[in-house]
Order: sequence, then C-alpha cells, then structure tokens
Amino acid sequence: MSSTVERIILAGFGGQGILFLGKVIAETGMNSDKHVSWIPSYGPEMRGGTANCSVIISEHEIASPMVTVPDVVIAMNTPSVSKFNQKIKAGGMLMYNSSLIERQEFRDDIRLVEIPANEIAEELGDQKVASLVMAGAYIKFSKLITLDDILKTLPLMLKGKKQEMLDLNIVALKKGYDYVEEKKYMFGRYVHSVFKGI
Repeated sequence: MSSTVERIILAGFGGQGILFLGKVIAETGMNSDKHVSWIPSYGPEMRGGTANCSVIISEHEIASPMVTVPDVVIAMNTPSVSKFNQKIKAGGMLMYNSSLIERQEFRDDIRLVEIPANEIAEELGDQKVASLVMAGAYIKFSKLITLDDILKTLPLMLKGKKQEMLDLNIVALKKGYDYVEEKKYMFGRYVHSVFKGI
C-alpha cells in the first residue's frame, strides 16, 4: 500500500459491524493527524443485505471522498467479494473473512489475505467482535496508522454502555494483528507480495 494514501472499501452483511469497522479505521486516521473520509452505505443493506462503506486515509487533502478503485477491499462475506473483487486496483489487496468465504480462484494480480475472523471471535466468546479482528489484521498492513494509534482511539469510541465491551474489543483487535504476524506461511504463493515491507 502507498505510504501517502490508502483507499479502502469494507463490505459484509448488515449486522457484521462493517460501518463500525470503517469508522474505527477512519477515526484512528483522524486522531493520527491524517486527512480522512468515511462514507457509509445506508438503506436495505441495514436489514441483512450487503452493507458497505468506503474510507480514505491520506497524508494530503482528499480531493474526492469517493472510492471507485480501492487499494484494499475488506470483505466479510461472499456477496461482498463478488461485488467488489474486480474493482481492486492491480497490485491491491483483498482481505477476506475465511470463516464465511471459501477459498477460490481469485485474481492473480492482487494480494490475498485470509483471516478466519468469525472463528477467532467465537473463541473469544462473541461473534460481534469479528470486525475488530479484521481491523487488527488490516492495521498490520497499513503504512499510515499503527496498532498504538488504534488502541488509543478505541476508548474514545466506546463510551457509556459501550465501555463494557472495550476490553474484549482490544483483545479481538490484537488477535487479528497477531494472526497476520504468526500465520505468514498460510498465504501460499502470496507470502512474498503480501508481507513485503512489514
């Protein structure tokens, strides 16, 4: 990914925490003195269809908040892969939830990262934190925001009644981050391109 701008599309079923995932990444960028945009998709998606949002994190001012050719797609379900896979720029990255998306013949000009987000979340006792697992995995690749940045941001976003979920969300975040670090060998022929520069 670029060291000056990251354009991301995040997608999944309504209820998988996609919009929150995008907001966490965007807020982290903003709290790290980056320029950011966050555009959620509302409507019938919120009732079980494919929800998505786009995030841009940049060292410079953002000319347009629209993401038509993403550097990264974070997909939580199969319909999201189908919808956004072909839009990823050549050399970009598809990070997908391998708990719900079967391995298949993807494009050979993109980097693939498979994260069993639901399985990890289930081990932690709450499927709702699968999106935070994905956030942690993404942070491992980002050149603009760090794990420390997002750990400082989460408490600001989980206040009031949500604060009781803070500890679990932090654990889920770290689990996703550590999974990328510990399971490099799992990514087959993509290992060199996916992990270059980490």
